[in-house]
Amino acid sequence: MIEEQVILVDENDTKIGLMPKMEAHEKALLHRAFSVFVFNDKNELMLQQRALHKYHTPGLWTNTCCSHQRDGESNLEAGKRRLQEEMGFVTELQEKTSFIYKAPFDNGLTEHEFDHIMIGYYNEDPNINPEEVASWKWMSLEDVESDIEKNPQLYTAWFKIIFEKFYEFINVNQ
Repeated sequence: MIEEQVILVDENDTKIGLMPKMEAHEKALLHRAFSVFVFNDKNELMLQQRALHKYHTPGLWTNTCCSHQRDGESNLEAGKRRLQEEMGFVTELQEKTSFIYKAPFDNGLTEHEFDHIMIGYYNEDPNINPEEVASWKWMSLEDVESDIEKNPQLYTAWFKIIFEKFYEFINVNQ
């Protein structure tokens, strides 16, 4: 099987090349990514717990799904594809904002991503892919924010950054 490629970008999100995903993470090169936040009618966020065998941040809680765009794929197409692959459903998504972050991990890999934040709405239970997701739950943004403060070690780096710096973009109550 051919290793997945990520899209290398500059600080303006302009494509500058392709690289195998693992190599980009080993070299800490900036690449395009996305984070999807799905809410229900009660304004609760669907969180996922990453599968326990993931190569980084296994077992940590995070947003509904996240991944990397494929070459030639729009942000929205990528978000819908990965939502289906990880959570077993598709819903309409809306792009909200984007940001750059860099997070080194204990295993020597580094996420250095130009991350596009998208939101959507869905009211059913997901049909999770156990290769990607260990568990899931609905939580209010207030409860998530409070739990991140009490238990930051239970959440992924990008999820904590989004909550700290981009809360207004994911708060559907505003």
